[in-house]
Amino acid sequence: MTNPLKERLIAKIKAEGPLSVAEYMTICLLDPIHGYYPTRDPLGSDGDFITAPEISQMFGEVIGLWCIQSWQDMGSPQTVQLIELGPGRGIMMSDILRAAQLDKDFLAAVHVTLVEASPALEAVQAKTLGDIPCPISWAASLEKAPKGPAIIIGNEFLDCLPIRQFIQKDRFAGRAGWQERMVTLHGETLCFGVSPAAISEGLQATLPEAQEEAKTDDLLEICPASAQIVDQIKQRFEKDSGRALFIDYGPEETEFGDTLQALKRHEKVGVFSDPGNTDLTARVDFGALVELAKAAELPVTTAVPQREFLSKLGLEMRAVALSRAKPESKEKIARQLHRLTASDEMGELFKAICFQSEGLGLPLGFREMA
Repeated sequence: MTNPLKERLIAKIKAEGPLSVAEYMTICLLDPIHGYYPTRDPLGSDGDFITAPEISQMFGEVIGLWCIQSWQDMGSPQTVQLIELGPGRGIMMSDILRAAQLDKDFLAAVHVTLVEASPALEAVQAKTLGDIPCPISWAASLEKAPKGPAIIIGNEFLDCLPIRQFIQKDRFAGRAGWQERMVTLHGETLCFGVSPAAISEGLQATLPEAQEEAKTDDLLEICPASAQIVDQIKQRFEKDSGRALFIDYGPEETEFGDTLQALKRHEKVGVFSDPGNTDLTARVDFGALVELAKAAELPVTTAVPQREFLSKLGLEMRAVALSRAKPESKEKIARQLHRLTASDEMGELFKAICFQSEGLGLPLGFREMA
């Protein structure tokens, strides 16, 4: 079967030259006709991957408690924008709002905004959240979300943002030794290549501090879109109080190596195997996120493992309560808890990080600020 997006990519490279990895990811994920997100619902057991809210209602419920506490820390504003980036099927938001019923004043203050790039998923979200007890709207980007005090949530959102990859070709040259890894052609086949020239001084300046430790042929990934997100949050929180919670997979400190992967039906496949029909993700560099926030003078926490964060939010207690209420589901709930928190499952690989406006103090679930 022919792949029209692959044919278009090959023609584009022939006409215009190699693409950056970020350009390749953007086309594959967001092309309006053949892109991955605009054309399908990729979640769940029948999709290509499964996220924590799909595993258990407990995940979203304890995040709901975190939102209530954050609203109280913000001084309980009369209206608060609850903004979710990349909300999937709307399941986590549904679970958050179920927990929010514990505080009727919080629930009365909430206005939900979902930032979604996929028309297919937007339709699913509208169905999932059709009877929620608060106003709901959609926005194309965080910048276009309603203004005012805000709680921003992004679960497995950052790992989908396009990355650029660089290879250190001369470690003695320092920042000037980095060259960009590109997507090019070998005959009629998509493949990786390396730009012959060093990256620009402007690009060199954006590399994380860890680049100084690179050896020859080490590969480094950066995510320009993460810097844009941090900047947008900074600008928002300068005007209005707020917190932004992100949970995703990746190392606490910057690491070298190629983490770009493609997923199809829960299995890893080649990143060039079926463009537009596979999910492309990369590990989130939490060390670089902290650097970006500090450079922007945006208060940020240390990244903590998901198991630690969820435990401090009372996940185990919620599991016990659910097991007592539904004794027939006790084993299932135990399996869900294990998957979310075990070190050989999501517990250590996934991290939580929080950005916030000045003066709010330590967010629930975190250690002292970085």
